[in-house]
Amino acid sequence: MSDVLVQALRYNRWANLQLLEVCDNLPKDSLELSSPGTYGTIADTWVHLLAAEQRYLRRLVGFEPRLSEKDGFPGMQALKEHAARSGDELIDAVGQFDPDGTSPGRDSPPVKHWLVMAQAIHHGNDHRAHICTILGQNGLSYGDLDVWAFGEMNDGYEKC
Repeated sequence: MSDVLVQALRYNRWANLQLLEVCDNLPKDSLELSSPGTYGTIADTWVHLLAAEQRYLRRLVGFEPRLSEKDGFPGMQALKEHAARSGDELIDAVGQFDPDGTSPGRDSPPVKHWLVMAQAIHHGNDHRAHICTILGQNGLSYGDLDVWAFGEMNDGYEKC
């Protein structure tokens, strides 16, 4: 079962890096675009998504977060580095924690580790969809980020 989780986390990392690359190639003022029903600007959404990944890792394996929404937008290159690092750390975390174990939150009650990991995957999908919505509503292309595209690029299909 952990192999399935590893692949889901590999997809999460890949999708983050693919969409960050798209955003890095946009005019800089595009990062301030937003749409009703989304988290906020593209820049704010990225910082939130990646800072949250680091907080999930703190709960699972004691990783010390290096990104915070309080610090503001660090630039696209820094976000790519954070995404690669936290993506790798989430993958590496599989098997390092007891899924039914718990970790305390700073401002919330203890939660089971399986819930933190499920949230990490859901949270990434949710906020990447927000960014894609903003891009699409502004006529900006973001390519194919679905799991099928990931599978095609990563040997997910049987060769006939």
